[in-house]
Amino acid sequence: MTIMGNKTSEIIQGVLKNGRTRLLETEAESICVDYRMPVPPFEVGRNAKESSAAAQRVGFPVVLKVISPDILHKTDAGGVLVNIKTPAEVLEGFSRILENAKRYNPSAKVEGVLVQKMVPQGTEVIIGGLVDPQFGQALMFGLGGVFVEVLKDVTFRVAPIEEKDARQMIHEIKGYPILRGFRGSAPADEDAIIDILLKASDLMMENSKINQMDLNPVMVYDKGANIVDARIILQE
Repeated sequence: MTIMGNKTSEIIQGVLKNGRTRLLETEAESICVDYRMPVPPFEVGRNAKESSAAAQRVGFPVVLKVISPDILHKTDAGGVLVNIKTPAEVLEGFSRILENAKRYNPSAKVEGVLVQKMVPQGTEVIIGGLVDPQFGQALMFGLGGVFVEVLKDVTFRVAPIEEKDARQMIHEIKGYPILRGFRGSAPADEDAIIDILLKASDLMMENSKINQMDLNPVMVYDKGANIVDARIILQE
């Protein structure tokens, strides 16, 4: 079992102290990093100049995402820009995100942008955690992206889970043939998925304040995986 890092505890306590229950994406991804889950390199840009410098450190191309506790659906707000390839595009993108955010919610507090290394497309899966009223902490797994919304092809296990439980979760979804390699596509790295599932189980078990967690999408390759987006909500 993973031992909870001080960083995770500090982030959760800081969020609660600020009167929030929903973590910013930067906070959620920092917790994933603390639990040694695979997250693409990222930094926070408080202004356009900082964002441009951050992009050059993490490496182009990058994704820019608005950081605001008042904007829950970043894409709907025009707060996500992908495939940014140059410092000049970062400067222009920062301004555009701020304009879009203010248009979407004039009273929104914008703290800057998340500057993250853009990763290749892979097989999208979702790994989630929740607190069930009857069984307590539980884990969820399924195909990610639009698949989880349309097909709702997911499976659950009560936490904590072991490796055999994680592997069973992967194999029992209806979309497993996609992970196994479909029509010539490379099979997804099951061991990489299992590793994230086990660490997500540890995270849920060691942090009773977490009510819900969604890692979606997780891009899985023939070797390795990357958590592209992370969402964590604490209990009231």
